[in-house]
Amino acid sequence: MSVRAVLLDVEGTTTPISFVTETLFPYARQYGREFILNHLADEEIRRALLQLRVDNDADRRDGAPAIEDDMHDAIESTIRYYFWLMDADRKSTALKTIQGRIWHDGYARGELQSTIFLDVLPAMERWRQAGRVISLYSSGSVLAQQELFRHTVHGDLTPFINAYFDTQVGGKKQVDSYRKIAATLEMPVREILFVSDSVAELDAALMAGAMTAWSVRPGNPTFRERTAHPIIHSFEELP
Repeated sequence: MSVRAVLLDVEGTTTPISFVTETLFPYARQYGREFILNHLADEEIRRALLQLRVDNDADRRDGAPAIEDDMHDAIESTIRYYFWLMDADRKSTALKTIQGRIWHDGYARGELQSTIFLDVLPAMERWRQAGRVISLYSSGSVLAQQELFRHTVHGDLTPFINAYFDTQVGGKKQVDSYRKIAATLEMPVREILFVSDSVAELDAALMAGAMTAWSVRPGNPTFRERTAHPIIHSFEELP
């Protein structure tokens, strides 16, 4: 394979799912209401809250709590909607923006330190030495990705990472997202190797023309389906 760039999913690929579900998500839940109330004048959070109001119209058909029109009720009902999105595991860009800011504060206070698999740092060192571009693509916000890799138990890994992509480039199960990433990286999509624990995401990348590898890690859901994607258990198996 002629790999010029390695594009990595995060949860279940570089980072144990348990760190996200047992540390990051509970932290975002614990501080969600307090953070939103304390940042109503913050421009980025205001835009995210306005987007939540737009998204709420469609999600109400799926049982989401309605965001009220009264100013006080609107804030409280938006917070309830924030928790509903978390419970539904929605890949909402606005939700991920708020969560990323909450985690940013948690890392800054020293209350969070991220866990990555032991083979990640050696692989990044190897890829950097080989001149490969290293990028991340996650449903978590770019800020959340940066903070996770800046505060690992192995130190700051952000110097190894050339680019970050989140749902603003498109959904991870959408073929066109990978073409947009390739255009941003200024290289043909066929020269990108995408590594993820999600077969649906890998299918989209493969349809776009990228190379793929299915990350099967401890703690990941197990599947017995047939797949066109090479299976790896460690980054040591990657070129």
